[in-house]
Amino acid sequence: MEQFLRVGVISSTHGIRGEVKVFPTTDDPRRFEALKKVLLDTGKEQKELEITGVKFFKNQVILKFKGYDNINDIEKYKGMDLLVSRKDAVPLEENENFIVDLIDMTVVTDLGEMLGTLVDVLKTGANDVYVVETPQKKEILLPAIQDCILDVNVEEKKMLVHVLEGLLDG
Repeated sequence: MEQFLRVGVISSTHGIRGEVKVFPTTDDPRRFEALKKVLLDTGKEQKELEITGVKFFKNQVILKFKGYDNINDIEKYKGMDLLVSRKDAVPLEENENFIVDLIDMTVVTDLGEMLGTLVDVLKTGANDVYVVETPQKKEILLPAIQDCILDVNVEEKKMLVHVLEGLLDG
């Protein structure tokens, strides 16, 4: 299980005073208002950054970090992930899971058939859609609804599903 969860990606700088635009990868971008610090994943190391300012602009979050007061200090971090530890993550509601915990999960039908491996989660607005890759490398799209997703066991990395009529056609 991943120890850290990605909450955003630095997309560009904002102005010349060290602020950055962040594309949020969390369900609720307003969560940045409650965050005091994040980890910057540079690929080589993780640097703890203290958040001193949060603004919102269109679909992005503008962050200011303590000690980064110039565009030249922060520009090199474009494209890098911002992480939080699981203990700092937003508490999950019942029947909610972090996407990172679902990826690579074994998907089995209620008839005992191995359907494949969950490889992606699509956000559609109405409900998420789970992308399952079969052993034959075919993709099956499963709506993340109660009638279809019967059980999710994060510890065992296993999902029990009911394949609705018509989902395997084509």
